[in-house]
Amino acid sequence: MCSPEEEALLRLEEVFSATLARINSLVLQPLLETTPEPSDAQGREGVRLLQQLHQSSQRLWEVTEESLHSLQERLGHQDTVGLESLLLLRDADRVLQVHVEYIESYASCVVVQAFQKAAKKRREFWRGQRKALWQLLSGMSSEASVGTALAQALHQPLAHHVQQYVFLLLSLGDSTADPYPTRELVVHAATLFGNLQSFMRQVLDQALATQALRHSLSSRLRDLLCTPARRLLQDSQDVPVTVTPLRAERVLLFDDVLVLLQGHSVHTFDLKLVWLDPGQDGCTFHLLTPEEELSFCSKDPQDRMVWQWKVTQAVCQALRGKKDFPVLGAGLEPSEPPTCRCVAYTFRAEGRLCQATYEGEWCRGRPHGRGTLKWPDGRNHVGSFCQGLEHGFGIRLVPQASEDKFDCYKCHWREGSMCGYGICEYGTDKVYKGYFRAGLRHGFGVLESAPQAPQPFKYTGHWERGQRSGYGVEEDGDRGERYIGMWQADQRHGPGVMVTQAGVCYQGTFQADKMVGPGILLSEDDSLYEGTFTRDLTLVGKGKVTFPNGFTLEGSFGSGAGKGLHTQGVLDTAAFPPDPSSTRKRQLGVGAFPVESRWQGIYGPFRDFVSAGCPGDEQETLLGFHVQNSRELRKSQEYLCCERAQPEPCADRMEDVLDELLLHREPPALRECLGKALSNSLHPLGKLLRTLMLTFQATYAGMGASKHLQALAQEEVKQHARELWAAYRGLLQVALQRKGQAPEEDEDTETRDLQVHGLVLPLMLPSFYSELFTLYLLLHETEDSLYSQGIANLSLFPDTKLLEFLDVQKHLWPLKDLTLTTNQRLSLVRDKCFLSATECLQKIITTVDPREKLEVLERTYGEIEATVSRVLGQEHKLPMDDLLPLLIYVVSRARIQHLGAEIHLIRDMMDPIHTGGLYDFLLTALESCYEHIQKEDMRLHRFPGRWDSREHW
Repeated sequence: MCSPEEEALLRLEEVFSATLARINSLVLQPLLETTPEPSDAQGREGVRLLQQLHQSSQRLWEVTEESLHSLQERLGHQDTVGLESLLLLRDADRVLQVHVEYIESYASCVVVQAFQKAAKKRREFWRGQRKALWQLLSGMSSEASVGTALAQALHQPLAHHVQQYVFLLLSLGDSTADPYPTRELVVHAATLFGNLQSFMRQVLDQALATQALRHSLSSRLRDLLCTPARRLLQDSQDVPVTVTPLRAERVLLFDDVLVLLQGHSVHTFDLKLVWLDPGQDGCTFHLLTPEEELSFCSKDPQDRMVWQWKVTQAVCQALRGKKDFPVLGAGLEPSEPPTCRCVAYTFRAEGRLCQATYEGEWCRGRPHGRGTLKWPDGRNHVGSFCQGLEHGFGIRLVPQASEDKFDCYKCHWREGSMCGYGICEYGTDKVYKGYFRAGLRHGFGVLESAPQAPQPFKYTGHWERGQRSGYGVEEDGDRGERYIGMWQADQRHGPGVMVTQAGVCYQGTFQADKMVGPGILLSEDDSLYEGTFTRDLTLVGKGKVTFPNGFTLEGSFGSGAGKGLHTQGVLDTAAFPPDPSSTRKRQLGVGAFPVESRWQGIYGPFRDFVSAGCPGDEQETLLGFHVQNSRELRKSQEYLCCERAQPEPCADRMEDVLDELLLHREPPALRECLGKALSNSLHPLGKLLRTLMLTFQATYAGMGASKHLQALAQEEVKQHARELWAAYRGLLQVALQRKGQAPEEDEDTETRDLQVHGLVLPLMLPSFYSELFTLYLLLHETEDSLYSQGIANLSLFPDTKLLEFLDVQKHLWPLKDLTLTTNQRLSLVRDKCFLSATECLQKIITTVDPREKLEVLERTYGEIEATVSRVLGQEHKLPMDDLLPLLIYVVSRARIQHLGAEIHLIRDMMDPIHTGGLYDFLLTALESCYEHIQKEDMRLHRFPGRWDSREHW
């Protein structure tokens, strides 16, 4: 059984549908048909609004018809169609939205007085329609104008209809016997349309107030401030308020902007970028904007409260992007605007941001968080901001004068300037990777030109206030030389070493980029010059030349155009050729650049990071970040927001790193933990190691691969190991401190050296081995050449002949290990004796760890004794005069290339704890074998009958 309320709703919808159709035919269509196309912009705007109103009216009629149909279905099929099927109940929100759109379209027409203007333009037509128009209205005075009547005709029926909706829905809610949730649907619909009544009244009041404001403004201000969609919320002429420091004559609060009128000046503030601070005295409150801070003051506290409340609600409404429903300040959303927002704004005030547009996150009137800053000249900055300044990681593009050329800065910023680690790719194709301070290169950094540049160069070293200063390495590809040494004010200044592509090396003193005073020059053939010379290494002035054969020439040197080098001095031919070992001792740079101070630009920031407690947010600033190749950056603005960071926050990653160190403090877990850390490019220790590798390669690879730099490189590797151990210890102390545990006691020098050589050096040596071993190869090239010739000569001997040649006692020959084939003679067998020892020794080149190389040597010794014991049928310990010939045999059959370089690298890099022990003994024995194989009489004659062990040990 349908209720009377449902029947009343049916009649109400029928009447309203018919009324809408009549309004459409009597009012809206004539308004659109009879209005000629205006020539002015305001007239065209009025026509557009009337068309919009007509479309809204059509949608309103359609939804009314749909509602009517649902009521008819309900009344015609009461048993099968429930009350919840009514459109007003099941889709109340959609019905409400259609009403709201009509009301807002109508209000926009009221603001611009579209009805009055249309009536005025077609007076005769509307005079003929006056009677029919008045029949639509109730309570309308006959003296009212046609424009007023048109406005009422488009509003009054809707207001009455909504009022009846509310009444009937409330009655239906009281009378319905349907259970929950049907009754809840009725109550919800009644509430919505009750709110709609309040919304209609507020919208109409705001439209009329805005219309009145348009009349009070000059045409210039009207064109500047008034738009059909904008509504006036408050006027200081109605509620007085004083604004400082601008001293505004009139204050207008619209629903999207705050306007201050001051003489002919108009100050407009976007409400999305307005923050309110309540005052302390009860009569004042403050507004923060991107470029102004305003104080609102009123003598009456009540007036101040009105303004403060309305500004607050207007800001909330502007940020939500839709009108509050049902009235300003009401609704489900919070009534306090958020402190942090995401808005776009173009700065107007003079300064570095003048005309720049910022789009991103804000906080209390300042860019704060992630955002994009764009200048009119093409500069772009994307990154993090703090209190209005670039702060954190950011990428900036700076256009160059030439087309399609940009400088790209991917850096960390602090208070508006580049600070910390950054990568800068310049439009000139130069790239800088390193540290900044106050926007300038400062600390360690690498500046490199493109490989195809006309004058390629690369500088790896320290900077100070944008200039090269301190220790650094520069490679000049155009001149074919590498400078290793000290810099000051972007010039070579202080002790330095020059290495040329031709193999010439120089060490001396530079001042203001010029060589001063005496120096040392070493040529490829080991000639030595001590004296003075020019920038291009031409001998000039007093000096002394020592030739490879020992001859010396001392006197004055000079050169003339086309005359070559000429000299006046004394040539001494009586000297003997220098000992090769003394030639090897000619090492450059040692002592000139203390190893502890060479790369402080890398060690220092890491120490500061540890001293600060390893804050996670500074990890990238210190150790760099990982981004893809940024060539695509210049083609795509979106790439500026590249995912450079790993998925986990930096702070969490740092916490995991420190926890891992605490869990693995004892060997062998510590060795495994350090190995993983050093091999991980994201671990602080791994990043530090990779930076040190970069400096090592820049100094000693390629053009810098000179045998005269071997000692410099060797002590640098050991220093890196010490610094890495200190870095680990620093991280461990931070980890202990964070867990509230007692810090570890300071190490003494002996304990530290044991850990450095026994733990860190073997783990990090592979990272430097290629360049370091190359220097050893060059340094021992002459001896290795003699050794190789000796090996070639010895390889001509069959096994038995070689054992006999080396005076190995026959009862020690492993003849029983030899398996002869048919027609094979024992005297012709080759590479079969002591095969296990030979194969074992060959493994010495398969590892870079000095300790593992020594272990290979120990196993080789064991294999020799095991073979002899098997031959003798009993365990046998070899005396020295028996061991050395056997070891020479094994070395000659192993045919290890560059054995001299291997031996010296092991000697220099092995743990000092092994000095005087078994490993030292075995390495000395190997050195003796190496020296004997080099000897001239070894290659041409038999060895003496017996070995004098005292000669070697």
